[in-house]
Amino acid sequence: MLLNSVNQLTRRRMKRPNFSPDVMLSRKRRWARYVFEALLFLLVLVAAHLYQTWGVVDGPAPAFEAVLLDGTPASLTAIEDRPLLLHFWASWCPVCRVEQESIQRISEDHAVLTVSIDDMPVDKLVDWMAEQGVSYPVIADPSGALSRRYGITGVPTSIIIGADDQVRFAEVGYTTEAGLRLRLWWAGR
Repeated sequence: MLLNSVNQLTRRRMKRPNFSPDVMLSRKRRWARYVFEALLFLLVLVAAHLYQTWGVVDGPAPAFEAVLLDGTPASLTAIEDRPLLLHFWASWCPVCRVEQESIQRISEDHAVLTVSIDDMPVDKLVDWMAEQGVSYPVIADPSGALSRRYGITGVPTSIIIGADDQVRFAEVGYTTEAGLRLRLWWAGR
């Protein structure tokens, strides 16, 4: 008797899949909708990227000569035979602060030049960097002259320049350390 009631409960719980044409059509429609939504999301991401990087320089990287915060001269021609990460940032930018540790680690084994668009005096910028625990090379660009040459409209902006002085990649907004390293590797191939 107990065995019969268990069998009846089991039969009630175990429903056979419904393979009727109507059910199969609704499943196909559901998957088609998922694929459509995923493609639409991807299209929006690509469009946002294109919009953000619209004015950023492409092709040959504009040459420049500048002075780092420590007084060392810096130029695009000083970096030879390897890709360069040219990173534009500001101390007031919260996303830039999130990225700064990644930029610091990348600067330890790749060519990195960063450009601060802050309008604070150089000595205060040096103090701010010491407080943050970062020591990557920085060019102060309070007038925005270098930023304009590269078409920078927002920070953070990361530009990967190949050894042939061609802009290979440009990203506006947060970029992961792995993403930047992959782009540097790709530009150096």
